[in-house]
Amino acid sequence: MSTRAEKFARLDETKNDNLDVLIVGGGATGLGLAVDAATRGFRTALVESGDFAQATSSRATKLVHGGVRYLVSGQLHLVYEALRERKIMLENAPHLVHALPFVTPVYKWFDLPYYGIGLKAYEVLSGKSSLGPTRVLSAAETRVRVPGIAARGLKGSLLYHDGQFDDARLALALARTAEDHEAIVLNYARCTALHKHNDKLGSVTVEDVETGRSVEVHARAFINATGIFVDELRRADQPSSPHMLSVSRGTHIVVAGEVLGNGNAIMVPKTRDGRIIFAIPWLGKVVIGTTDLPAPSVAVEPGHESSEIDFLLETINPYLARPLGRADILSVFSGLRPLVTGGEAKTSKLSREHTIEVSESGLITVAGGKWTTYRRMAEDTLAVAIRRGMLPDRRCVTRSVRLHGAPEKAGAPPALSRYGTEAAEISRMWASDPQTSTLLDPALAFTCAEVIFAARYEMARTVEDVLSRRTRALLLDARAAQRAAPVVARLLAAELGQGPDWIDRETRRFIELAQQFYFVSGTIADANSAVPAAAPIG
Repeated sequence: MSTRAEKFARLDETKNDNLDVLIVGGGATGLGLAVDAATRGFRTALVESGDFAQATSSRATKLVHGGVRYLVSGQLHLVYEALRERKIMLENAPHLVHALPFVTPVYKWFDLPYYGIGLKAYEVLSGKSSLGPTRVLSAAETRVRVPGIAARGLKGSLLYHDGQFDDARLALALARTAEDHEAIVLNYARCTALHKHNDKLGSVTVEDVETGRSVEVHARAFINATGIFVDELRRADQPSSPHMLSVSRGTHIVVAGEVLGNGNAIMVPKTRDGRIIFAIPWLGKVVIGTTDLPAPSVAVEPGHESSEIDFLLETINPYLARPLGRADILSVFSGLRPLVTGGEAKTSKLSREHTIEVSESGLITVAGGKWTTYRRMAEDTLAVAIRRGMLPDRRCVTRSVRLHGAPEKAGAPPALSRYGTEAAEISRMWASDPQTSTLLDPALAFTCAEVIFAARYEMARTVEDVLSRRTRALLLDARAAQRAAPVVARLLAAELGQGPDWIDRETRRFIELAQQFYFVSGTIADANSAVPAAAPIG
């Protein structure tokens, strides 16, 4: 595995021999593009100003799905496409994506056929990609599947199946898969300037955020895949560019796994504002979400409002045997969704379908979409580059490219299953040095060995990288993650060659960040505490 210095040296060499593709942005879209381009044999590089999936792509509802709510609006083509992509994700990353049963509780008899028809249509659309049959459950069967469900007045439920995943770790698997195919993949590498030759984009300046060193990177095709920040790079290319996106904020709360029990999710099919809410078992906890509110500005940490927490609690509590209060919340996380602008429509009505634009200088921008369709977005984007003559015509092969760590069959211990074939390396660390098997905190199921592994093999550079995305501690239990920060900082410093001052800065920075993920003195962190974008361009 190349060091950061070696990767930057390879970027510097592009002045003599151009890359085929340079991708700016290391979320789901950009990383999917890196895998697609590299597996076609294109010389590929990706730069990300922060960490991989630091913003939207690590803040999903953890579902790989066709979009049940699109059935209501008649967007069957979106559902059909996403359900087929769901199957591909399950096949190519079985260590990170799996089927999950969902229960839609019914407290009025006439709701059974109403919801049943829609969910059966969802199954029919999936065809051979179905993850399980849709059927009616009795009240007793429903209580067995979801022990924490409100029993009073329960008539029964509809059972259907969808997919679930670990978004940040899937992003990391994409990054490492691209590297497996000779791509240059760098986090904390900021695109700071665009350079044109005869009005056509010919190179960009990329700065190492850690050292301040810059290199000029030459390529044949430049792709703007910066998610919620795409308009910044578009304006750097062409200052008069109109906004392409609107953004909405989605907030989730995380509570103890006992709230549901037995590994089944709940779908609340209709809220007071016409949306769908989920309560989903995930990594031993339950994620409840999401809201969908217009966001006034773009930020990596958009915060959340008290009203969003109230809405989630008020919506889910009628379906729970033991209603939740704010004291039950272990973490709150929010992300911004990039929505292709649709005039004055509500954010819940704007298109999640992706849009591809090519500027006069040749900058390709891809925006919108969702995690489930990341692979198709990449395929479509490279097809545009090929049609425009930027790249030679080479066939997309990602339908059958298994991601880094994907096992041929299950075999890793359940606690390490997310590492797939690399679980053995963690186990070897535990065996060779028993201290590395120590938990980072009694409330967290992550060990010291995983911090070391993240630094050596997974490009982790900060405490936040480890506790938010290599492990998911921050999203699962923000206070426990805070307590673990000093240990993680010391372990990382030893791997990265950092000293006491770095340990102190990183610990303090993470503890301050984590306060935005839980309630402090009875108040709620809000958008006023948002952390600004990590970079002026991408």
